[in-house]
Amino acid sequence: MTFLYRHLATRLALLALFVSFTGSALAHSSSNAYLSLSQRGSDLVLRTDINLRDVDLIFDLDDDRDGRVSWGETAGRINELKAWMQQGITVRGSSAPCELQPLDVMASPHSDGFYLSAEWRLACADPQDVASQRLSLKYGLIFDQDNLHRGLLKVDVPGAQSSAILSPDRPEAELLAGEVSGWSVFARYVVEGVWHIWIGIDHILFLLSLLVLAPLVPSRSRVTSWPAVESFRTSFMDVLAVVTAFTVAHSITLVASIVGWVNPPVTIIESVIALSVILAALNNLLGWFSLKRWRLAFVFGLIHGFGFANVLLDLALPAQQLALALGGFNVGVELGQLAIVLAFLPVAWLLRHTAFYRWVVVAGGSLAIAVIGSVWLVERLGF
Repeated sequence: MTFLYRHLATRLALLALFVSFTGSALAHSSSNAYLSLSQRGSDLVLRTDINLRDVDLIFDLDDDRDGRVSWGETAGRINELKAWMQQGITVRGSSAPCELQPLDVMASPHSDGFYLSAEWRLACADPQDVASQRLSLKYGLIFDQDNLHRGLLKVDVPGAQSSAILSPDRPEAELLAGEVSGWSVFARYVVEGVWHIWIGIDHILFLLSLLVLAPLVPSRSRVTSWPAVESFRTSFMDVLAVVTAFTVAHSITLVASIVGWVNPPVTIIESVIALSVILAALNNLLGWFSLKRWRLAFVFGLIHGFGFANVLLDLALPAQQLALALGGFNVGVELGQLAIVLAFLPVAWLLRHTAFYRWVVVAGGSLAIAVIGSVWLVERLGF
């Protein structure tokens, strides 16, 4: 038995070492570009913001290899970068593509770092295309390098307010005339809420850290010796308590942040989210609050709510339909969480009697998550 424990400990240590090398790749859970169409005088102007981190994947801009891309490293290749951005974006009228006439290129700050921003004036062959908004936009940057990348499109011109999420499967969107309906706003933000929770690896790992003990009977002994729960209802109620506490907490701070009551610095929020992942995972190994994990879910759920709010603020919420957008996004987050729970709980329930579940899933998984969270924390603090 001693040999078995040593063998498992060695495997877990190797797993943690592997995760420490891969954690950096996971640290950035999503990659978004922001596209906006607006009117300036009589011109339609398209602006595109792309994270310099993503641009570096293609152009290797980090000349001094310090892990950061500066504007000085970018400026020397600005013509090349501008041409690359322009070839990856197409705006079409009813009969022919519109010309993108360059206006400006700059660096702009976002919540997750500096972006390369370019602006173009749309010059369409048929003036009626612009007048009637018979336009479509196709976006194709970064998708080959990162299939999780998304282009977030916002249209804000007189008589036409809309938005869309552009992906490898759906790279094109119509720029439609007229106000969008309340139902369309609600449905769109439901989709964005589901998508955000699914690509938000830090949120997922935090939630899984809190759920992994649900099929086991809590006690004061070490977690790997907890017996299996015999009643599915008991395990389900434990999961329900954790998910409900997390939902209530993040809903509170999501609303508070969006309406402007509380707006903590993004760096602090992202760092505390990483810390929450570490503590939730270590709690499974050390058992600080293992008996009442819903308390951890509530306390740190408040912080995760600010993280959700940062995403919504970047998406540019429609001011006149704020309640619908907020409600839709929150419903989407809950649906995304529900899908994770429905995928995880049956498997955990079937494996709950096995040593594999206690040592590999609970102990090994928690250790791996703690290491990943530690890598995130170091990166987000700027070390």
